[in-house]
Amino acid sequence: MRLFLPGLLLLATSGMSQSPATLTVDVSKPIGNVSPTLYGIMTEEINYSYDGGLYAELVSNRTFQTNKGPNLEHWTLIQNGSARADIAIDRTTGPSTAITHSLKFTATSAHAKSQAGFYNTGFWGIPLHAATSYQGSFYAKADGPSLGDLTVRLVNDDSGIIAASTIVPTLSSSWQKHDFTLKTANLTTSAKNHLEILAAHPGTAWFTLISLFPPTYKNEPNGKRIDLMEKLAAMHPAFLRFPGGNYLEGDHVNEHYEWKKSVGPLVDRPTHPTPWTYRSSDGIGLLEFLTWCEDLHMDPLLAVYSGYSLTGDHVTPGKDLEPYIQDALDEIDYVSGDISTRWGAQRAKDGHPAPFSLNRIEIGNEEYHDDSGTYNARFAQFYKAIKQKHPALQLVAAAPVTSVRPDILDDNDHTLRTHFYRTAQQFFVDTHRYDTYDRNGPKILVGEWATREGSPTTNLGAALGDAAWMTGLERNSDIVIMASYAPLFTNVTVGAMQWPNDLIGYDALTSYGSPSYYAQVMFTTHLGDQILASTLDTTNPRLFDSATYDSKTHHLNLKLVNASSLPQTVEIKLNGAAHIRPRATVTTLSGKTTQETNSITDPTRIVPVVSTITNAAATFSHSLPQYSIQVLDIELN
Repeated sequence: MRLFLPGLLLLATSGMSQSPATLTVDVSKPIGNVSPTLYGIMTEEINYSYDGGLYAELVSNRTFQTNKGPNLEHWTLIQNGSARADIAIDRTTGPSTAITHSLKFTATSAHAKSQAGFYNTGFWGIPLHAATSYQGSFYAKADGPSLGDLTVRLVNDDSGIIAASTIVPTLSSSWQKHDFTLKTANLTTSAKNHLEILAAHPGTAWFTLISLFPPTYKNEPNGKRIDLMEKLAAMHPAFLRFPGGNYLEGDHVNEHYEWKKSVGPLVDRPTHPTPWTYRSSDGIGLLEFLTWCEDLHMDPLLAVYSGYSLTGDHVTPGKDLEPYIQDALDEIDYVSGDISTRWGAQRAKDGHPAPFSLNRIEIGNEEYHDDSGTYNARFAQFYKAIKQKHPALQLVAAAPVTSVRPDILDDNDHTLRTHFYRTAQQFFVDTHRYDTYDRNGPKILVGEWATREGSPTTNLGAALGDAAWMTGLERNSDIVIMASYAPLFTNVTVGAMQWPNDLIGYDALTSYGSPSYYAQVMFTTHLGDQILASTLDTTNPRLFDSATYDSKTHHLNLKLVNASSLPQTVEIKLNGAAHIRPRATVTTLSGKTTQETNSITDPTRIVPVVSTITNAAATFSHSLPQYSIQVLDIELN
C-alpha cells in the first residue's frame, strides 16, 4: 500500500480545483480614467546596470580610477617574447582637469617579434560577433617618438587568435585623442576576448579614457546596448525615473550625483563613487538619460538632489540649501530650456538643440530615512523656487510633508519606512491598499516596488505577487498615476550583483527577461484608458483581477491572476455590453511551481503564450491554470 500512495495522492491532487468564482464587470459605466503614465521604469547604477550593462562601453576601468589595493583593476601587462616593460597608475597627469589619472607604460625592451603592452578584460569579457565593426579611441601622449606606431587588437582568451587588428600612428608629446576601428571577420560569437595595445619599440607613454564600443541602439555615439534597449522597448514604459535611488543621494553630500559633471565630452566627466561599491564612469550622463527617454518615447521623471545623503549627511534648510536649489533650476533649464538660457545653450552645444519635454520633478529620494527632520522645510524651499519659475511643473515629494501640499507623493510602506519591497504574500494581502485613499489628496507615485523572491532575477512566484499588486494599481489608477519596478537590471556574472530579485538579467554576451519582466510586458501592452468596476466573489485568497477598457479600439482588457497551486474556474459576467465578439485572445504566463524561472542558460522557460477562446459572451465560464497570470482581450462593440 505504501508503494502506491504517492501515485494515488498525485491522481487526487491533479483532479482537485478551487471552488468556482464569479467575476462581474460593468462594461457600460467607467468609474475613472487610467493614468496614461501608469507603468514606467526606474533606473540607477546598481548591479552594473550602466557600466557593464546598458551602457555599451566594452572597456572597464577606462580612466584607471577603480583600483583595489596594488592591482590595476581589469588591466594587465603584456611582455611577449623577450620584451621588458612596466605599467603603473600616474595620478598626476591626464588630458583634462576632470581626467587626471592615466596609465604610465614604459617599455625598456621591445621589437616586432617581442612586443610589449597591456590588455583590458572588459566587463567579465569582451563580446565579439562576426563581421562587426567596433569603434575605439584613447587619449595618449609620449615622452618622444621612440615607441613608434602602436598595434591595437582584439584577441581570443583561449586560442590567442587575433579577431581584429589596426595600427595607431606614433604618439605626440602632448595629450591627443586617437580614434580607431576594429572589424572582425568570420568568428564564433563569444565573450572570451580582450583588448590589447602593443608597442614594438622601447619608450614611455601615458594612456587614459581607453574606449571601445560595439554597434549601439539606433547607432548613437556613446550609446546603449541593443538587446537591453529592445527588451525595454517591448515593455512600452510611459516614463523613466532617473537618475534613481541611492545613486542620486550618494553616501555623503560631496558624493551625490552632480549632473553638471555628467554632461559634455567624456574627457570632461570626472566619474564619481557610488553607494553600490563601485565607481560610475558617468558615460550615461544627463543627456544620455534624456535621449534614452526620447528613444523609447518615455516621459522623463527627473529626480533632483535635495540635500540628503545615505549616511545621514544633510544640508540645513535656508541659505545653505540655496546652491542646491539653483543647481536644480539649472538642470531644469538644461532639460527643457530653450537655447536663450545658459544651460539650454549648453545642451545644444552637447548635440541636442531642441528642448526635451519635462512635466514632473521629484525632490530627493526616500527622504523618510532622514532622521534630521529637515525634509519638510527642504521640500518647501525647493517647491517655492521651482514653482515660481516653472509653475506648470508637477513636484513629487519623496516622503510625506506638511509644509506645502505636493502635486504627487512617492508612496512608501509607512510601517517599515521603505519603498514596496515585499514577499508575494505581502502583496497578496495589500492589493486593496489604494481603494480607500483620499481622492482629494496628492496623486501617488509608487517609485520603487518589487516582489523580492528569486535570484539573481525573480521567479514565477514573484511574478504572481507583482501581477496581483498591479491589479490593485490598475483599479486605482485614477489616483496612482505612476509606478515603476526596481531594480531594473542586473549583470548575473559572479561578483557583479549587489541586489537580487531583478527584472532583466544579462552577462557580457546575452540577456533575458525574468517572469516578472514578462508580467510587466503583459500588463503594459494590454491597458485601456478607462477603469471598469469589477466585483470578484471567490473563496480563493490568491485570485485577483482588474478590468480596463480601450475606448478607441473597443477592447476589454481583463487581467486575472491565480496564485494558487490549483486551477481556478471563473464565471465571468460582462454587464452592459451591447455586443461581445465570441473569439478573444488569451495571453498566459504560468508554470508548474513558484520556483520556476528564467536564466542566462534557460532564458525562455517562463514566457507568455498566446491562445484564443471562442466562448466569450455576456456570461461565460473560463478556467485559469495553477500559478498563472492571464490577460483576456475581448472585443466589445
